[in-house]
Amino acid sequence: MYNESIITTFWDRNKILIKGLLVGFLILIMLIPSVFILNLVSERKSRQEEVVKEVSSKWAGSQTLTGPVLMVPYKEPGQDANGKQVIYKKLAYFLPDVLTINSSMQPEKRHRSLFDVMLYRSAMDVSGHFNPLPLGALKIPPENIIWEEASIAIGINDVRGLENEVQVDWNGVKQNMEPGITPNTALTEGLSLPVKVDALTPVNFSMHIDLRGSGQLYFTPVGKTTEAVLTAPWKDPAFDGQYLPTETPNVTDKGFTAKWKILPVSHAFPQQWKDKAVSLTDGAFGVKLIQPVDGYAKTERSVKYAILFIALTFTIFFFLEILRKKHIHPLQYLLVGFALTIFYSLLLSISEYTGFNPAYLIATTATISLIGLYVRSIFKETKTAIGFTSVLAALYGYIFILIQLQDYALLFGSIGLFVIIAIMMYYSGKIDWYGTKQLNKPKEQDSDGNYVNIVQ
Repeated sequence: MYNESIITTFWDRNKILIKGLLVGFLILIMLIPSVFILNLVSERKSRQEEVVKEVSSKWAGSQTLTGPVLMVPYKEPGQDANGKQVIYKKLAYFLPDVLTINSSMQPEKRHRSLFDVMLYRSAMDVSGHFNPLPLGALKIPPENIIWEEASIAIGINDVRGLENEVQVDWNGVKQNMEPGITPNTALTEGLSLPVKVDALTPVNFSMHIDLRGSGQLYFTPVGKTTEAVLTAPWKDPAFDGQYLPTETPNVTDKGFTAKWKILPVSHAFPQQWKDKAVSLTDGAFGVKLIQPVDGYAKTERSVKYAILFIALTFTIFFFLEILRKKHIHPLQYLLVGFALTIFYSLLLSISEYTGFNPAYLIATTATISLIGLYVRSIFKETKTAIGFTSVLAALYGYIFILIQLQDYALLFGSIGLFVIIAIMMYYSGKIDWYGTKQLNKPKEQDSDGNYVNIVQ
């Protein structure tokens, strides 16, 4: 009897703490289905990436234009492994002194299955000139140069993207470039053309290139001075690579215009070289056509707020249980938690057909309606159900705004959480956590001499 009295007293004094610990444990349990939902989002996102790769492989991949590079063979005497005197044929490389690129892009959206793939067509006018070749800087005797085998080459990541033949105007002589490049240490894939050149005559050149691609378009600043202009009717460009535009890009809802000017002091590679490998594309710059946070990225971000939804909802339930003196079974907490988790499954599946925003509205309406009706059945109070549903709707609206924000999500998220914590602290101050009001009530003796609380 004594032990039972002690246990009863312990429970009466600590039942709120015990229930709070149980609710905290249930919150942790509900993180398990949230992880499965996050994995499902990743799986669907991976499927989208596979579709993008598949479509891009049939259209053309990301493109980097490099060149033109002038390659001039020369003879160099040497010895073979047996010590015999031989003549080796090697290549000397020369880059233009001035390179100008005027380009435009036309994005195209292709639909495959449930997914959208961003592709583009580009038109590039490339021009510039070579000054007389500095053979002395490479210490190549003029008599060793094989001028008749000189050629120019341009590097293109995916030549399947070429839509027309590339015609080069080389000092007034127009010729079409051919696929393939002589084995060299500068370029691996692209086009080449035999040209006439000598050590004393400067060369002017120009060419027009129509090129398809996907994802990004880069240029390599092979000119001693390189100027590039790129325009496109795309409002969300990501300027990337070794160099950013030298002027603030003009970006509007109708598109963008970006300009670059790279000077000789900015180069990481020489203007002429021989006998060594030079990675020209390390200095590439350009633009990525990124889509604003797509459906899967938004869904993934919303799932990361699952712990916030579950914790706040369970906390409100817990406060209502104490303030309304209504016992809520742990199973009822779990059912509400599962409803909150299924919201993300609804959001993911519906967004694949309607887009993220309509899907969010549909999933939110369904979820808060279900939970609101369930709260009404638990507390038997319409006013409580409406208040709970309003709070839940405000929370979903707040998270929706955070998801839409890209640059200010952290700021507004932190402010919002601060306000939420402040509100919870305010209402927690109204709770008699240790039951002191109950213990301090006036008492009287019953017929057996035991003290009991007076019901007031």
